[in-house]
Amino acid sequence: MRKGSTIFLQAVIVLIGIGSLALLLWEPHIEGRNAHATVFQIYFNDPFLAYAYTASIAFFLALYQAFKLLGYVRRGEVFSQRSVKALRTIKYCAISLVAFLVGAEAYFAIVVRGKDDIAGGVMMGLLLIFVSAVVATAAAVFERTLQSAVELKSENDLTV
Repeated sequence: MRKGSTIFLQAVIVLIGIGSLALLLWEPHIEGRNAHATVFQIYFNDPFLAYAYTASIAFFLALYQAFKLLGYVRRGEVFSQRSVKALRTIKYCAISLVAFLVGAEAYFAIVVRGKDDIAGGVMMGLLLIFVSAVVATAAAVFERTLQSAVELKSENDLTV
């Protein structure tokens, strides 16, 4: 992969991270029920918001690992244990996101059901579960493939 391509992809990852963080901080202020609430009421009286912020840690950790992985690719260190570890971390982050999102869907089904229209939130949650599951699957496949390549490389290095 060319150096310019990896730098571009790293810049895209940084922009995704900045945009996601901005959305996480800005959205609670414009939500309908928080229109006239104070900052304290917005951030400390909503347990679901705390849950969403806790789940976002896995998302940002996965973005950081993807950024590091692209750095390894740019330096020509793609066939290393560090790359395998970064992919493994991305896989675990995606799996934990699926678990957090299933918990959020359960919260919608149990607590919010009947009090509010939850169709939009449920659909977004299902879409994010699907995306996270695809990322976890892809990371697992790439991890296994890369681990095999690293083992082959280390065997060839020993015999040479």
